[in-house]
Parts: sequence; structure tokens; C-alpha cells
Amino acid sequence: MRRGFDLSQYEMAHRRRTRVAAVLIFLCIPLTLALASYFFGNSRYQLLGLIILIYTMIPFFMVFERRKPRAREIVLIAAMAALTVCISMVFHMTIPIKAGSAMVIIAGISLGPEAGFLVGALARFVLNFYQGHGAWTPWQMFCWGLLGFLAGLCFNKVSVENAMHKKQSVEKRKSGDFKVILGPVLCIVFALLVAYLSYLLVPGPDETFLGWRLYVFGSAGLLTGVVLQRKRLPVDHITLTLFTFFTIFIIYGGIMNICAMVTTAAIPGGAPVSLETLKVLYISGASYDAAHAATAALFMFLFGETLIRKVERVKIKYGIYR
Repeated sequence: MRRGFDLSQYEMAHRRRTRVAAVLIFLCIPLTLALASYFFGNSRYQLLGLIILIYTMIPFFMVFERRKPRAREIVLIAAMAALTVCISMVFHMTIPIKAGSAMVIIAGISLGPEAGFLVGALARFVLNFYQGHGAWTPWQMFCWGLLGFLAGLCFNKVSVENAMHKKQSVEKRKSGDFKVILGPVLCIVFALLVAYLSYLLVPGPDETFLGWRLYVFGSAGLLTGVVLQRKRLPVDHITLTLFTFFTIFIIYGGIMNICAMVTTAAIPGGAPVSLETLKVLYISGASYDAAHAATAALFMFLFGETLIRKVERVKIKYGIYR
């Protein structure tokens, strides 16, 4: 133990940061998006994006409340955001793979939930200078940041001592305890089965099961899995691939469909904000969300574990551990 280092105070500060980040992410940012959409419509989106960036920096800089930040820590965050932008641009211009979404998840696993949210929001803000800013930008920043935050909450990190001194750490990371992997997957599958039963028993005006139920019930199952397996998911190909697919399809797709409804409602002649409009968007957007999730999951399957290992080596080399 280093002189002057109190483990209990560190753990208490870490829990406080996570709580502050959760309040900002799940309460303040959605409320800000809703109020901005109501009062300003599709305008002021650049100011809204800057406000979201400020929200994301609050829990991140709480890391340094008891010490001065080191340049190497800030540089690693900036480098991950820049790498996310560059990789996303390369695949956008060559192969239609949504690698940027996978990179945000990698950042969350490697750097923690607060830094993961910051990398996601910042990378999306910068990326849209090349791919086009609009009223959708703050929503995309929120979605990418949320992917990084959830990834940082779910996955089990290998300790510095094991990574540096024990060969068994590699086997531990690759072991992929099937029961641990199966927990969140079963939560999602069970939620989707409940959704299908609700469609069979109480279909209402819905003509197909492929709609809002996939997102609403899927979100409930995913969040339940996150709570049950917090900090326990192993970093291996299967777990990374499944997590990437489900989180992008359910979380990113579900929120961006709401964004599509809100932004088009502000256009003259656009569809109004209503549950019926949202149901139509969920049905029409399911195929795109599935393609987005599948291509990001493919990237994660091919490169995810390798990239995470590289980031871990950088952190070990420069002593970047919190």
C-alpha cells in the first residue's frame, strides 16, 4: 500500500463517482434533451452537444479530486476518442461496418464507465464534423456515451498485478465462465419471450411482433442483466460479441428511434410526437438497428479482445490505473 493511500476512501470516492455519473446519464441528460427538443426544436443542437460534453466531464474529473491529473491520463482518453473517430471514418468510407460503436465499448471496458462515456460523447461530437452535424448529434453523443458507460459497469477487469506478473491472467480472461455469460443473455431472452407472449395474448393494434416490444422488453432484460452481473462479465470473444450486439440494437437503436420521431416532428409536415409514430419507427428501424449491431459485433469479434489487451499494456507501461 502506498503511503497516504486509503483504500476505503478510494472505494467510497469510486462509488460516489459512479452514482453521480448515473444521475447525470439517466436523469440530467435525458431531461436536457427533452426540454431542448420541446423549447428549441431542431435548433441549438451545437449548444446542446457542448452541454452534454460538460455533463460527461463532471464525473471524469471527480477522479482527480484528491490529486492532480497527470498528462498521460488525459492523453490516453484523447487518444481513444481520436482512434474511435479515425477507425469509424475508415470503415465508413471503405467497408460498411459500424466500428465506432464497438470502439466506444472497448474504451468503456478498458478505461472505466466515466471515461467510457466521455470517449463516446466526445468522439461522436468530433465525428459529426465529418459526417454531418444536425439535431441528431446530441442524441448520438448520448447513445455512444451510454454504450461506453454500460460496458465499463459490466465487465470484470484484470488486476494490474496479475496482468504484470502472472501468466494465468491470460487464461483467466479467456476462460469465459459460461454461467456468467449466460446470465445477461438469459435475462434478455426471457424478456423477449415475455414480449412475444404479450403480443400473442394482447396484440392490440400491432400487426407484427417486430416493433416496440423488442426495444422496451429488451431494455428491461438488458438492464436486469447489467445489475445481476455488474463487474463480472469476462473479456473474451463470445461475451464481447453478444454484449455489443444486444446493447447497440436495444439501447442505441431504441433511443435513436425516439430521436427520429422528435426531430422529424419539428419539420413542417412531419409526423407528430405520439406512440403510434414511435411504433412505426420501431418497426421500420428494426432492420437497420440489427445491421448496425451485427456489423459492430463482427468488428468486436475480430479485433475487440486484441485492442483491449493493447490498451491494458499501455496502462501498465505508463502506470495509468485508478
